[in-house]
Order: sequence, then C-alpha cells, then structure tokens
Amino acid sequence: MDYERLSAVFKVLSDRNRLEIIDLLSCGPLCACDILKHFNVTQPTLSHHMKQLKDMDIVTSWKEGTRVMYALNRETTNRTMQFIEQLFTDNTHCVCDQITKESCCES
Repeated sequence: MDYERLSAVFKVLSDRNRLEIIDLLSCGPLCACDILKHFNVTQPTLSHHMKQLKDMDIVTSWKEGTRVMYALNRETTNRTMQFIEQLFTDNTHCVCDQITKESCCES
C-alpha cells in the first residue's frame, strides 16, 4: 500500500470546504463560478482549495470559453476508495503479517 499517498489524500480531504466541493462535483462537472456561489469565500480561497484537490488528482479542470470547469477524476477517486476499502478489510496484505505472535508476546 502507498501509505504516503493515502496520508496526503486524507490531509487534503480533512478540510470541510473541500469535502463539500467533492460533494458538489459528485453530481457532475461545474464551473468555478457555480462552485463559488455555494460558498461564502473569495475566488482566491476557492482557487486554493481547487489547487489542493487538483494536486492530488482528485479533481480535473479544463477551459470552456472563459469558464474553468471542474470534475471529479473518477479513476483516481475509485482507486482511492479501493485503497481505503483494502486498508480496512483486506487482511491478505496486512502489515500484521510482519509481526508474529511470538515476537509480540515475548517478554
């Protein structure tokens, strides 16, 4: 598992506003102006949040005329969700295998 990457994703997702942005984008692509209407923040603050999400490849962006459009990167979000699910449920690649009962229970 790539714990470093997952840790960075969790750090980006630990912000309430970024979670709301993801929730908004889960319905489909939106322009920055529509996202901005949802929040009581300045455009530079929104840009900062979007940059954080883009840097982790959670969100993609493109221009349509004068508008900047944003969408969830489904490939990255699906891979991240699988990684999280594996972390909590898959014991076939668990770091626990590195610890034996003997070494754990030795006094």
